[in-house]
Amino acid sequence: MGTPRHSQVGAQLSNPFHSASLGDDVPLLSRTAARRTLLAVLGAGVLSTQWPSAEAADPTGLDDPGKKDIAMRLVSSAENSSLDWQAQYKYIEDIGDGRGYTGGIIGFCSGTSDMLALVELYTDRVSGNPLAGYLPALRAADGTDSHDGLDGFPAAWRKAAKTSAFRKAQRDERDRVYFGPAVGRAKKDGLGTLGQFVYYDAMVMHGPGTDALSFGGIRARARRHAATPTDGGGEKTYLNAFLDARVWAMRQEAAHSDVSRVETAQRVFLKAGNLDLDTPLKWKVYGDGYEID
Repeated sequence: MGTPRHSQVGAQLSNPFHSASLGDDVPLLSRTAARRTLLAVLGAGVLSTQWPSAEAADPTGLDDPGKKDIAMRLVSSAENSSLDWQAQYKYIEDIGDGRGYTGGIIGFCSGTSDMLALVELYTDRVSGNPLAGYLPALRAADGTDSHDGLDGFPAAWRKAAKTSAFRKAQRDERDRVYFGPAVGRAKKDGLGTLGQFVYYDAMVMHGPGTDALSFGGIRARARRHAATPTDGGGEKTYLNAFLDARVWAMRQEAAHSDVSRVETAQRVFLKAGNLDLDTPLKWKVYGDGYEID
């Protein structure tokens, strides 16, 4: 893929997990410094119960279908150098970041448990699918960058991606583990559509744990400098504090040291006062320009 994928090279998996709590939030085990490595220890199913979900809410804000599509295009510009997020179902490669294979619309990884959870869900729904036979190898590879037993896996992934069942499984896992919890937490904090996207993009990259480099840790750092709207703070002031905290976290990891997905995208929308994430939108990521009319 393009520069965004390659820019992640150099991050490494590690194992220093600990318990942590975050104010009024349910305690979570911490993730490691690498993106979403918490999933490798807990499994994706645990995480979705730890943060508020937007599933039961009316589709307002980022969970409005039109706004959700914008969110996916924004993330895809950073993750895939393309606005065509629906072309990413079939994407899979090892980008050399220590997380094994990365694939699909949200960058599921064979080394961080969310790819395993996805294939398990798909197999529960469609037995005998092209990926089912790789489940033992995926379980063995969880937490590593190993390809052992995964010969032919990329081709099988691309074959599965031609089916509506696998595409739906990818969307459902995205919503359960990342989108729903991020939007739910943002709404609880009193944030509008832009703020909900800011939370979602952070959770996609950093994972939903509570250590300093995870979503929860970033949120905690922001709250030390500004109150959420729910706590009486100004929305723009709080979001600037959150973006500052995220930039700090990104700069702690070589894989995330390019902060353009924040500074020349989300910060641009915030400075313009576009709290509803209304179109038209213009932004840059890794020096490349994008727009949505």
